[in-house]
Amino acid sequence: MTVHTIYDELKRKLHDVVPDAELRIKAEVAEEILRVKQERNAVILGHNYMEPALFHSVPDFTGDSLALCHAAANTDAETIVFCGVRFMAETAKILNPGKNVLLPSAVGGCSLAASITAEDVRELKAKHPGAPVVVYINTYADVKAEADYCCTSGNAADIVNSIDAEKIIFLPDEYLAANVARETGRELISWPGRCEVHEKFTVGDIEAARKQFPGVAVLAHPECSPEVTHAADFAGSTAAMIKEVRESEAPNYLLLTECSMGDNIMAENPDKEMIGICSVRCPHMNEITLEQTLASLRENRYVIDVPEPVRSQAARSIERMMAL
Repeated sequence: MTVHTIYDELKRKLHDVVPDAELRIKAEVAEEILRVKQERNAVILGHNYMEPALFHSVPDFTGDSLALCHAAANTDAETIVFCGVRFMAETAKILNPGKNVLLPSAVGGCSLAASITAEDVRELKAKHPGAPVVVYINTYADVKAEADYCCTSGNAADIVNSIDAEKIIFLPDEYLAANVARETGRELISWPGRCEVHEKFTVGDIEAARKQFPGVAVLAHPECSPEVTHAADFAGSTAAMIKEVRESEAPNYLLLTECSMGDNIMAENPDKEMIGICSVRCPHMNEITLEQTLASLRENRYVIDVPEPVRSQAARSIERMMAL
């Protein structure tokens, strides 16, 4: 693709989101990324929370954590560039031990992943012997290695319902655990971890939006508090939220999740009106830019490694999830 082709496509989708001068610069960077990507036999995975200019230009696959897990597992490329955060890139490496996995950020942190350690999981297992352990994909590899099952926000209820046990240890997001427990009626032993983005949304935000925009459809991510998901019209993963906007006929929409996703949905659904009152940006996802992605490809940075036996032990919990 030429710079002009990339710019025209970005302009068509993002003219209401990104200034024109920025789109011209981003198109030049994107063209170079596509060239280097082909030279290196690389595949680029882009999470739904990526900045719009990146999300709509260079990824071979876009989606939520579950979709990108499958894409990572099935790629033939020699190099995987994961435009997301570290735990996502680790997951790609766990599923592809022989491939070169790159993260375009030196840190790529996550408040949920940082909220729990492998030692914390071992202590919980000792307190609740025999209880199966389900860990959210938003965890680091050593935590996944202690789990029986991995899950995403999109399949958490299905994973829990598939397990024949009186009590289940569900980690680390306490809000997701509460929402899944309400949906499934199962007893879940949780952990006080929270997403620093989703914990900011309140019922007051929903009430204010409905007062200002009568008929607005409010969509909340299940990492929001149970009070917020209960007050919303719909709660689901980022992929489920995208599908809901695509299929719903509401006059307008408010997404209670990371704000770049709202911009990306708006770009793909120009006939739908998004209420732009969300201002919560994930500082870790925000580290990933087109410029950082280009540097990652050119300089082979930052390489993700998951040592054995952590990798193979973590792979079991992820593969059980993917099989279900």
